[in-house]
Amino acid sequence: MALSTWFRPPRHLIVLFLGMSIVLMGTLGWFGVRLLRQDRALERERVRERLERAADAVAVALQGELNNVDDQLSNLSNTFLSELRTEAADYVGQLSDDAVLVVMDSDGLEAYPSGRLLYYPVSPLQREPGAAVFARGETLEFRERNFSGASRAYERFVQSSDSAIRAGALLRLARVRRKAGDADAAFEAFRELTGFGSTTVASLPAELVARGAILEVLEDAGRADELTAEAESLHADLQSGKWRITRAQYELYASQLCTKIAYDSTVHSPTAPFLESALALAAGAERLWDNRSTLDGNGREVTWFDDEPMLLVWRHSGELTVGLVGGRRHLETDWIGSLDELLEGERIAVSLSDVRGRALTATPAGEVALSAARTAAETRLPWTLHVTSADPPGDFARFAERRRLLLLGLATLALLLLVGLYAVTRGVTRELAVARLQSDFVAAVSHEFRTPLTSLKQLAELLSSGRVSTEERRAHYYQVMERESGRLHRLVEGLLDFGRMEAGALEFNMEKVSVRDLVRGVVTDFEVEIADDSFTVELNEGAVEATAMLNAEALRRAVWNLLDNAVKYSPDCGTVWVDLKRENGRATIAVRDEGLGIPAGELESVFEKFVRGSSANGRGTKGTGIGLAMVRHIVEAHGGEVGVESQVGKGSTFTIVLPVEE
Repeated sequence: MALSTWFRPPRHLIVLFLGMSIVLMGTLGWFGVRLLRQDRALERERVRERLERAADAVAVALQGELNNVDDQLSNLSNTFLSELRTEAADYVGQLSDDAVLVVMDSDGLEAYPSGRLLYYPVSPLQREPGAAVFARGETLEFRERNFSGASRAYERFVQSSDSAIRAGALLRLARVRRKAGDADAAFEAFRELTGFGSTTVASLPAELVARGAILEVLEDAGRADELTAEAESLHADLQSGKWRITRAQYELYASQLCTKIAYDSTVHSPTAPFLESALALAAGAERLWDNRSTLDGNGREVTWFDDEPMLLVWRHSGELTVGLVGGRRHLETDWIGSLDELLEGERIAVSLSDVRGRALTATPAGEVALSAARTAAETRLPWTLHVTSADPPGDFARFAERRRLLLLGLATLALLLLVGLYAVTRGVTRELAVARLQSDFVAAVSHEFRTPLTSLKQLAELLSSGRVSTEERRAHYYQVMERESGRLHRLVEGLLDFGRMEAGALEFNMEKVSVRDLVRGVVTDFEVEIADDSFTVELNEGAVEATAMLNAEALRRAVWNLLDNAVKYSPDCGTVWVDLKRENGRATIAVRDEGLGIPAGELESVFEKFVRGSSANGRGTKGTGIGLAMVRHIVEAHGGEVGVESQVGKGSTFTIVLPVEE
């Protein structure tokens, strides 16, 4: 239906209803949006409350863990030195590889497990031979430049029972041989010196000194492949904390080694992924040693070394200070990892940051707005605690389900409202259309009644007044009156029968009838009716001979209506054609004209009651609008079909198809 027809009078009813519907839909949409926002806010608040409770539980658990660390350090600080090494190693063995335990006293610092620090804040005090032991050889070497004599002087001490004297003699012997140009002999002496391990020579471990000197010998000899392999091996041992050396000694050897290797050896070293954390561990131990004089009782702090965070926890008791130094992995594994059961049960993730907000541990993915924090001032922990949800989609799963149900309900209401709006609007429009059609029908019927009644009234007045002078004219007037009376009779009967058809109260009594005889009779009678209008009807019967169960009077009326329409809508053509056919057990009655034709948009509605074509309304053609509707009722009551084909300006063909007996 065209949109313009919806707003025909009375327009204000439809406009008012549409306005109310739009307001109702807008209110429904606003209510739905508000409800969704409130539900979302409520769900977020519930998640936030859960995270706040979980943050309190995590803070308590971490505080307990910190107390356990304090207790362990306190126990170690009060342990006899004879048992301290074993208990310290056992305790550190339970921690990650990113933590080290340091024990400090006035004599020095010990680290557990051994080899975890790349360097130490202080070298161990070890005895070296006095200057007088090698005085003769050094005089020959440095003052007299007598390398062969110096070599013989040093060789006397190579067989000494004192390992320190032997190591010192080998170092000097290798040096003299190198000065004398005997590179192979110097290489062998340095290689032998490597077997003395951590024995101190020149304030350094003998092995480290010897292997560093071997690199120089290989470099002077141009043995590049051996130089690279030896430098890589020494670099790996240096980074593994094999020797107890100071920071300056470590940095000196590390920088020298990097210049002797053609590529970045830290990438190829097995300790490379942990190099930064290992350097931070050593720096943390150095910090505790440097501040040992100010340490008092228990303490804990978080500090940074380059980009590596470091946790320092210490316990000072008498002359002994025991400290725990841990890096990022230690915080994630030994602290947060100890909460796995709590984290899994509460469905949360935990991260730590310092007082400036720098992340100490990996930050879990999640919505920042939905998190709970506990500062160091609140928890007395050395960091700020952050708790987020480990499963944000799971937290909002119930909200998503409620949202789907709510949206489904709102969509259902909106759909019902739209369907109701459409149904009511269409119903009102159809009622208004029917009212207009009924009004047009009343006007048309009135006009149809007025014409014959006027003729009857005039002729009756002429006859009753005696003004008709001849019997011939009087007979003619009687014939006209009879024809107009018949016309009125057919009109009235048609209206009554159509009313009964619409109500389903009209019953058709069927009998065997010849379709050809019935159509021939209708055409004959109709030709008499239109004789004065100069119209002719051409009947093409063909060889049709068909018998069907029909109500002859009803079907006559149907064919008559089609013929009457063909004449009315063919003002410029004086011929109407009727064709009879029989095929496939069905008889076809086609009434064709070459009149005005019917627009394509009106073909579907021409068989509806009270509907008249636009061409009829435009030319003032007479009619009631029920003729074709009556044809459809009659044909369908006989089990048949009625159809139309038409082109504007070329005419129309109405076809009745009826089942016949074989």
